[in-house]
Amino acid sequence: MSTHVSHRDVWYSGRVQGVGFRAEVLAVARGFEVTGFVQNLPDGRVLLHAEGAEPEVEAFLAGVSERLEGHIRGAEARAFHGLRTCDRFAIRP
Repeated sequence: MSTHVSHRDVWYSGRVQGVGFRAEVLAVARGFEVTGFVQNLPDGRVLLHAEGAEPEVEAFLAGVSERLEGHIRGAEARAFHGLRTCDRFAIRP
């Protein structure tokens, strides 16, 4: 895997905590060559951080949106490029 990759931080709001959202995101991630994490935030949102090749990250996020559309009310995203910071995709508490 390349060390210089595309990054996306996405903050999801809606019914995203206490419903298996993070586990579903992890399941989607297994189908893509992405690293990163998904984490509950104290304000009730969920943060998803994904890293990888641009097309792979885009496809992964589309997969998350499709699979969890019934739970997501809003999403705010930030894109940037940089060094890879994660070696796998994981759930953070």
